[in-house]
Amino acid sequence: MPKTKIFSGKEVSEAVYKNLQPRISRLKQQGITPGLAVILVGNDPASQVYVRSKGRKFNKLDLFSETIMLPVDIDEDSLISKIHELNNDNRFHGILVQLPLPKHLDSNKILFEVNPKKDVDGFHPVNIGKLALGEPQFIPCTPKGVMRIFDHYNIELSGKHVVVVGRSNIVGRPLSILTSLKTSYANATTTICHSGTPDIPKIAKQADVLIAAIGVPEMIDETYVKPGAIMIDVGINRVEDDSEKGYKLVGDVNFESVIGIATAITPVPGGVGPMTIAMRVENTVEAAELDL
Repeated sequence: MPKTKIFSGKEVSEAVYKNLQPRISRLKQQGITPGLAVILVGNDPASQVYVRSKGRKFNKLDLFSETIMLPVDIDEDSLISKIHELNNDNRFHGILVQLPLPKHLDSNKILFEVNPKKDVDGFHPVNIGKLALGEPQFIPCTPKGVMRIFDHYNIELSGKHVVVVGRSNIVGRPLSILTSLKTSYANATTTICHSGTPDIPKIAKQADVLIAAIGVPEMIDETYVKPGAIMIDVGINRVEDDSEKGYKLVGDVNFESVIGIATAITPVPGGVGPMTIAMRVENTVEAAELDL
């Protein structure tokens, strides 16, 4: 059985932080400390864990980060007012609205109120438009992290068929653009599969690089994978089990079933997840550099 290489997001993220150090030092010499404001509405446990993890990384790098906790029943006008306040606060170069928001809030309406120059998540229509034109300012963090994995492990996509399973505006759609741009480690022929696609396994099995971002635990098994394919598992799902925590984290790929078929894969946890935080740090540094 061929050995499947594990692409470590932890390894790649540490390389990112090392490369950011001189840029952070240069900013600090100019009296600029990159700052991120995180808006957390309500008490979603997964969001709280993620925000704490992000905060620890900012602190470790001696960057400025503040989490603004808001009640779950906040109305849209009050939330938008807070965003406008942060848009005008020079301490913050980036603003992150933690998703998902409570159902009574219109996520797009809220996200569009963030100043595009502080939109380190890359979700504002101005930044999505620039990405689509091939001239991105801020690239959404998870897709950017996936592309950095390709770069780190010298995976050239030009001439390859990439299949992205999932079409969300946060991951799938930006990845379809990034992988097909005429740039280094991209220039692929990219296909998106989604809930309206008949026979996803048939299309997925044509992929040289298969990216799973569908949000269904362990959906992608060996029937989706061409021998020798590279697999990127973007999913992170809580599945109940008998452990002390009461759950385990799994991806969208049935990991064990594809070992020996795929030539490489990102694990869950420890794959794309650390890269999302690393790219958010990098985007915040990039936002701060706009002040130079």
